[in-house]
Amino acid sequence: MKTVAFHTLGCKLNFAETSTLGRMLEAEGYQVFRRMDEAVADVYVINTCSVTEQADKECRQIIRRIKRMAPESVVVVTGCYAQLRPQEIAAIEGVNLVLGAAEKFRLAAHLQQIEQSTRRICSCEVEEVKDFHSAYSLHDRTRTFLKVQDGCDYHCSFCTIPQARGKSRSNTIASVLEEARQIAAAGVKEIVLTGVNLGDFGKTDPNQHTHQESLLELMQALDTVEGIERFRISSIEPNLLTKDIIRFVAQSSRWMPHFHIPLQSGSNRILGLMRRRYRRELYAEKVHTILEHIPDCAIGVDVIVGFPTETDEDFQQTVDFLQSLPVAYLHVFTYSERAHTAALSLKPSVPLAVRHQRNEILRQLSAAKHQAFVQRFVGTIRPVLFEASVKPASQPGHSAIMEGYTDNYIRVQAPYRESWINRIIDWTIE
Repeated sequence: MKTVAFHTLGCKLNFAETSTLGRMLEAEGYQVFRRMDEAVADVYVINTCSVTEQADKECRQIIRRIKRMAPESVVVVTGCYAQLRPQEIAAIEGVNLVLGAAEKFRLAAHLQQIEQSTRRICSCEVEEVKDFHSAYSLHDRTRTFLKVQDGCDYHCSFCTIPQARGKSRSNTIASVLEEARQIAAAGVKEIVLTGVNLGDFGKTDPNQHTHQESLLELMQALDTVEGIERFRISSIEPNLLTKDIIRFVAQSSRWMPHFHIPLQSGSNRILGLMRRRYRRELYAEKVHTILEHIPDCAIGVDVIVGFPTETDEDFQQTVDFLQSLPVAYLHVFTYSERAHTAALSLKPSVPLAVRHQRNEILRQLSAAKHQAFVQRFVGTIRPVLFEASVKPASQPGHSAIMEGYTDNYIRVQAPYRESWINRIIDWTIE
């Protein structure tokens, strides 16, 4: 029996796809290692990200580590980096197979033809990437990331994702419901919907601009699936988060009070240069509408610092805007130059030291925001879904620790009890 090990870089969408690739290879008779360091394998598959230069660099480091550990192994690189720079990856010593976006889900067929001494690139122009391939993660049997949409028709000036994943396209509601039932049958309690531009769900043909179905219709349909106790949206653009979606989450007992909404900048000038499809006023309106209908809701925010031409004044506008918003946490990204993006033509660029300084300022703001959010609920009882992962006791004589999330995304630790794994327990926040 051949063995294969996976390593995933990047977003939850990539993790969902890696999990699905693993199940596909298991069906072909492979023994699958979910972690690269689990054992020496015959084949290593790296599912890559290319959002930042650091992600590219990490991929190259992993390849070198694999070849030191298992010099006779076959190394396959797929994902966004593989689609964007296939020749660059193929030139790395030790890489045998590079699979672009259209070939990723034909991994098993490609492995049947590959040998250790072979070096092949199987890629295409991104315009040819038209099919939707469903995927979902199924590891700890507690929470699943279910891919329902792929690709993006937005062309933000900093982003390579449309070049890496193609045009927006979606699964159908009927197919998603069938997958949700399969996930429920596996005992999973929570499904997180994921995609590149989730709010654009409904385009089943990337060549058409009309939506046959909508994200709200999908959410309403999923609300009827038996066996799943919780649903979440992974991330949604503010201009696509409608009042109807907010109202639906507010009245549903199974859609969790939690939204993650990219902002990227609190400066309207920078938002314009980023080619974002909203301004800060609309973003603030969405946040206040959510909290009007769902007062306990956790709202997460993506922010980019150091975008070209971002002045001290622009950055201060971002800081002031975020301070004024009752959000729960921030995901802070330092701008990274990406080839073939419009932002490269914008001058002047922000010095790296300034970018890192601004990143640290927002990280500290995020910590303060999160502390204030959690403090609101100290002494209250929230439902917590506990996970299977166990942390060792911090001191001799103490219990091991288990973790879980409240409905509004507060991470909770509790003394380990095996009977609580994958159960929702009412817990007093301390």
